[in-house]
Amino acid sequence: MPQAFAIPGDAGPALTVEVMNTTGKTGLARTGARLLRSAGIDVVNYFSSATGDRMLDSTRIVVRRGTAAMGERVRAVLQVGRVVVQPDSSRLVDVSVQLGADFAARAPLDFHP
Repeated sequence: MPQAFAIPGDAGPALTVEVMNTTGKTGLARTGARLLRSAGIDVVNYFSSATGDRMLDSTRIVVRRGTAAMGERVRAVLQVGRVVVQPDSSRLVDVSVQLGADFAARAPLDFHP
């Protein structure tokens, strides 16, 4: 039987997320995006931080629109990080995820949906 994939919004209100890799580990942003998408969260962009940006030891889940509960949904999927509420409507996403070394240490190496 084929695997059923989650549909964004099925497990609660639709949630738009951007994912940024701050660690320098190649492919980590893509892995985080795939993990979130497999849980039905709509990842609209993923990328690595520019050279010279600060690398984070721990993942930050920044809520741009909505409540901390939206960030907790993301945290439950990633199983790492801390949620911070910093409203910023110019970002055009509900949540910004800044992946840190804690996610790099736990990231599934064989995650290929």
